[in-house]
Amino acid sequence: MKVAIYARVSTKTKGQDVENQLMILREFCIKMGYEVTKEYTDQESGRKSDRPAFIQLFSDAAKRKFDLLLFWSLDRFSREGTRKTIFYLQQLDDYGILYKSYSEQYLDSSGIFKDVIISILATLAKQEQIRLSERVRAGLEKAKSKGRVGGRPRIPQEVIDQILVLNQQGLSMRKIGTAVNIHHRTVAQYLIQD
Repeated sequence: MKVAIYARVSTKTKGQDVENQLMILREFCIKMGYEVTKEYTDQESGRKSDRPAFIQLFSDAAKRKFDLLLFWSLDRFSREGTRKTIFYLQQLDDYGILYKSYSEQYLDSSGIFKDVIISILATLAKQEQIRLSERVRAGLEKAKSKGRVGGRPRIPQEVIDQILVLNQQGLSMRKIGTAVNIHHRTVAQYLIQD
C-alpha cells in the first residue's frame, strides 16, 4: 500500500520539530509493510487551512498519488474545528484515499469500523451545526429583546437601481461592488433577486 505521511508542529521557536513524529510514523510503516511515497510537513498553526504541505497533500490526494494518509493524531492533522476537520476527512474519502491516526487507533478508515467512524464524525459535524444555529438564534433573540433587529441592513433603493444599471452595462460583480462601495457577494444577492 502506498502511504503518505503528514506531520505538523505549530512553530519552530519552542524547539518543536516534526522529526519526532516522522521517525515513529516511518517505523510504523516499515512494520506494517507500507511503502512511504511522500512526507508532507508543516510548521504552521493547525488552525490555518493555507498550510503549504497540507494544500499539496490534498492536490496529490486528488491525483491518487497515494492510497492511505497516516498522521500522528487528529490535532496534528487539523485544529480548525469539528466541521472543517470532518470535511477534510470526507474529502479524502471522496478521493478514495484512506486515512489513519497513529495515536488514535479508532480513527482508521482502512479498518473494519470505517463506516462507524464516518457516521460518528458526520453526527458530530451535524451536532456542531445545530449548536451553532442555536447560538445564532439565541443571539438574535437577545438583540431583539433589547430592541435591535438582526440581519443586514437593507441597501437603499437608489443603490439597488445603480447595481441593476451597471449590470445591464455588462460590468462584473466586482466592478459593480467597487463602483457602489459594497461587497461583490452582496451585489450578487441583488442581481439574483432581480
